[in-house]
Amino acid sequence: MNTESFEFLRAIQETPSPSGFEQPVQRIVRTRMKKYADTVETDVHGNVIVGLNPKGKPRVMLAGHCDQIGLMVKYIDDDGYVFVVPIGSVDPGVLPGTRVTIHTQSGPVDGVIGRRPVHLLKQEERGAKVEMRELWVDVGIAGRKKVEKKVAVADPVTFRLGLARLGTDMITSPGLDDKIGTFVVMEALRLARAKRIKCALFAVSTVQEEIGLRGATTSCFGIDPQVGIAVDVCHATDYPDIDKRTHGRVKMGAGPSIAVGANINPTVSDLLIKTAKAKKIPYQIEAEPRGTGTDANVIQITRAGVAASLLSVPNRYMHTQVEIVSLTDLQNAAKLLAETVARIKADTDFTPK
Repeated sequence: MNTESFEFLRAIQETPSPSGFEQPVQRIVRTRMKKYADTVETDVHGNVIVGLNPKGKPRVMLAGHCDQIGLMVKYIDDDGYVFVVPIGSVDPGVLPGTRVTIHTQSGPVDGVIGRRPVHLLKQEERGAKVEMRELWVDVGIAGRKKVEKKVAVADPVTFRLGLARLGTDMITSPGLDDKIGTFVVMEALRLARAKRIKCALFAVSTVQEEIGLRGATTSCFGIDPQVGIAVDVCHATDYPDIDKRTHGRVKMGAGPSIAVGANINPTVSDLLIKTAKAKKIPYQIEAEPRGTGTDANVIQITRAGVAASLLSVPNRYMHTQVEIVSLTDLQNAAKLLAETVARIKADTDFTPK
């Protein structure tokens, strides 16, 4: 991965984007992609739509959602402790002891998520499920009025952001699900620019996926593509305590995962697989017997239907503070998308046979 691409990746990972509050990271996407795109637009929902060869045929959409899970300030008690509710699917069990940032109108406020320590838990409480109402954010300021000078109800909260390298090929960061999807689709468009593609290509940084696939729903309706490929993360299963009989075999560094199943147009998945083989790009297969819970789900059923597919990057420890992905997998995902869209022609038939 070249230095510019890695710095783009770092910038979006270290910028807050909980669902409904994505625009700081979207500004980074718009700024970076202007020099590679023919068009850059932001729709009323906040999706950033980057176009290449927009008059070409057919219309192809690549979607990677930029929003991350987070929290929202719900209540501040008289002692100045801040109580929060989840934005997206947050596991309360991973929260105690976490360093967080409250993103306020006047700037970031650091805090920690507190809970009664194990010594003060009743015997029956030890090992029990953690509830959100048992947790609070401690910002180190005593009294509600003093806290309210900095923090307001409805302010978004994220895990403390930051990207770190692990070993030679791995990175760890909150929000890799799915800011890396935004990175991959934008990198794919950058690579596709040198290929004189025939199709119209739209790389979209979608919003609000974590609260119901909302950005993909509106942007796909607006773009009206014939082909739509979502890029998301999938669960790596190459670490302890994962039952491969249930979750399959997905290995970090072994390439992106191409989904096959009901949510997936077989012509598009076949094209991804054939392209990977022809270009010697490593890939894995993921069985998806129903709707996927990704942007591909709503892309497929937009308007009269779209030839949808899903390309996923293996991810360890999803929806925690320490998600991990492989840089090589990111590069191969972007390369596979660029090579695939270069093979799409105006007369390519995506009707299932």
